[in-house]
Amino acid sequence: MASLFCLVCGTVAAQTPDRPNVVLILADDLGWSDTTLHGTTKYYQTPNIDRLAKRGMTFTRGYSASPLCSPTRSAILTGLSPARTGITTPNCHLPKVVLQATQGKAAPADKKSIAPDPVTRLNTTYPTLAKTLKAAGYATAHFGKWHLGPEPYSPLEQGFDVDIPHWSGPGPAGSFVAPWKYADFKENSPGEHIEDRMAAEASAWMEQHKDAPFYVNYWQFSVHAPFDAKKALIEKHRQRIDPADPQRSPTYAAMVESMDDAVGTLLDTLDRLKIADRTIVIFTSDNGGNMYNEVDGTTPTSNTPLRGGKATMFEGGVRVPLIVAWPGVTEPASRSDALVQSEDFYPTLLEGLSLSPEANQIFDGASILPALKGGDLPGKAVFQYFPHDPGVPDWLPPAVSVHRGDWKLIRIFHGGEKGAHRHLLYDLNADLGEQNNLAAQKTELVTELGALIDGFLAETKAVLPVANPAFDPAKYRPELEGKQKPKGAAKAPPRAVVGGWQSSKQAQITVEKGALKVKSTGGDPWIATQKLPAKAQGPFTVKLRLKSSAKGPGLIYFNRTAKEPFHKDRSVPVAVKHDGQFHDYEVKLPAKTIQAFRIDPAAGAGEIVLTQVELTDAAGSSVNLVP
Repeated sequence: MASLFCLVCGTVAAQTPDRPNVVLILADDLGWSDTTLHGTTKYYQTPNIDRLAKRGMTFTRGYSASPLCSPTRSAILTGLSPARTGITTPNCHLPKVVLQATQGKAAPADKKSIAPDPVTRLNTTYPTLAKTLKAAGYATAHFGKWHLGPEPYSPLEQGFDVDIPHWSGPGPAGSFVAPWKYADFKENSPGEHIEDRMAAEASAWMEQHKDAPFYVNYWQFSVHAPFDAKKALIEKHRQRIDPADPQRSPTYAAMVESMDDAVGTLLDTLDRLKIADRTIVIFTSDNGGNMYNEVDGTTPTSNTPLRGGKATMFEGGVRVPLIVAWPGVTEPASRSDALVQSEDFYPTLLEGLSLSPEANQIFDGASILPALKGGDLPGKAVFQYFPHDPGVPDWLPPAVSVHRGDWKLIRIFHGGEKGAHRHLLYDLNADLGEQNNLAAQKTELVTELGALIDGFLAETKAVLPVANPAFDPAKYRPELEGKQKPKGAAKAPPRAVVGGWQSSKQAQITVEKGALKVKSTGGDPWIATQKLPAKAQGPFTVKLRLKSSAKGPGLIYFNRTAKEPFHKDRSVPVAVKHDGQFHDYEVKLPAKTIQAFRIDPAAGAGEIVLTQVELTDAAGSSVNLVP
């Protein structure tokens, strides 16, 4: 089993005057094909990322720790796999604090396995890269997205001196373009873009600390939803659309450009301060590109030639852009085919900076300094652990994967007959698009790579999916697994109207004895109605009575626009309790009028029963929307 070791050493080395700065840039949801690094896009423009690549080494096989964001973020900071920390989903903004993963309790009858219940905060007991560098005399600052928990789990408790804009949510607060919704962070000018502001704040901070070693964690909000951008850039890219190109969203192209502009601002600052020659810059993404939302009538992006995208275990979900520019170590404009993953950055920086880890500190990653110097990493394997199955294109049931050499093995937990595991084996050198499963032809290789997976899961003490005792073969639909939607179709059409309500494909509605029952398969279950009072004036109050056996955050959206049916700017959260008991909720909707109404009761699989959806207007008139 590769890339897992324990370092038992003394305290960190003393600060040396010539120790280089560290700037770690993490894009959000930026796919492997979303930059011009690999010749996979004609539409997106990333000149500053290309500029960084000319200063250092581009990795063609860089991998995120997970196909979703929070697990990868925790892996970068700790050097530990999500399998070990238990942070396996992006749920760290939820109210409930969970610090230990536990075995899941139930799953629908069409599921062969039960996913574990994950951790919701990065425990402050872990050593982090920021803590280590701070102890070595580095000034430390975090800018942008965090998504590993609010206080007392924020960047300020994880080793950072500064955290701007001090936001724990899964995306930007409200929008990319001001006005924003950060509690203590306001725009400097109307229409200011959050990436412009973050880059300016980071640049000012670097200038203030230029005379001593510093560590900047620049974690971009881009290019995560919500999908909005500078209007001028949207129009610029609208003129460049090729209808035959699967990458054809002008909004997303504008978001990519703003993301790249921020990278350029940081590089300009390093050059202006004359410290680029003593600053390590790492650029990567937390997971693959988003292939399941809809913007401008299409998917946000395409990860072609890779299969799948964000939230999938195929290459499109986990292979990401990666550049390391390390003056004196990496050759300018060089490329490497070495296998590298998120967990490797921390131990690599420790070795390269001559710093010792804490006594008994464990890493699931390993130093990649030999590769940075132009060498190989023989025998190295990388693992992704994702014991969940969100309903997105190319989804898979709960799984774990290993890459070694050109081979990739995906194990689907209990996905075979009689509770046995099922395997997908791909030769990525010959089949980068993962279309030809060779597991049946190469059983010895499956056994060999499977043993690596077994060792990895044992070493990390992962809480694993278990076989579902309620599994009903009659309800199992294997033909839906791993199926990609047609090109250009980001969402399946809604189901037929039931009791005045429509639903997403992940939600099946029935009406029984004054109750609205919603069966969720996970992912993006929602129900929506336009059967609303025509002349009612707001603000409005919504009273819900519901019980749920699902998981995840709840949201209520209101009203539509021509561009987007529903938007987070017009939504309010609902702290749904998924304990199978009825609870009452009251939510205020800040709308003057209301034409459409959508409930996202959960994000996981399970059943939701609503007996009351009462809408009350400003005059006190009420209507119950449950048939």
